Amino acid sequence: MKIGEVVELLKGEFPALSVSKVRYLESEGLISPHRVGNGYRRYSKADVERLRYALTAQRDEYLPLSVIRERLQELDGAVNAPPPAPVARVVASGGHAVSGALDAADLVHHSGATLEQIEELVAIGVITPDAHGHFDSRALTTVSLALRAGRLGIPLRNLRAVRSAAEREADAIDLATQHKRNRSRNAGEDAAAELAGVLADLHASLLHHAVEALR
Repeated sequence: MKIGEVVELLKGEFPALSVSKVRYLESEGLISPHRVGNGYRRYSKADVERLRYALTAQRDEYLPLSVIRERLQELDGAVNAPPPAPVARVVASGGHAVSGALDAADLVHHSGATLEQIEELVAIGVITPDAHGHFDSRALTTVSLALRAGRLGIPLRNLRAVRSAAEREADAIDLATQHKRNRSRNAGEDAAAELAGVLADLHASLLHHAVEALR
């Protein structure tokens, strides 16, 4: 399949997708199409599924490309099959797939957190239940990461600052993509997801540099 055909195939799901975006994701190591004569690329069904996975993770989970790349590598090592859509599956610390609405007891069971820790994360706004007291599957990932940060020395209460920083970046993204959202909701969402990924990678780079400067 040619790159233009790939773009057209996925346009319905990702209206803002372009040839340049596909090539950018390739340069970042998320897909590796087969090269034929004269440097032309041919994309397999597996390449398309990897691309769909990456684009969905950017749009729905605002993940940086570095994290998406790690997930793809983990899936490559685990199974020889196209990766599932991240909104339909979250892998808990125990390696079990969890999907659908979760209550506090589910978060405790799958993450290993205590109920008190879940309540503390809710109190500081790191995770937020809906009107029925349920959490989406992304909350499990958030709780697992918060617990890892705690084990590495950062008290859960200090994650309020991390949440506040994320909200400030979200406000900046909203402002930067408002003009695209005014023209097309889908285009605005794709632009916001892409910008969130870029800022997440930039944040990681700056954070690593700042930590190295302390040594």
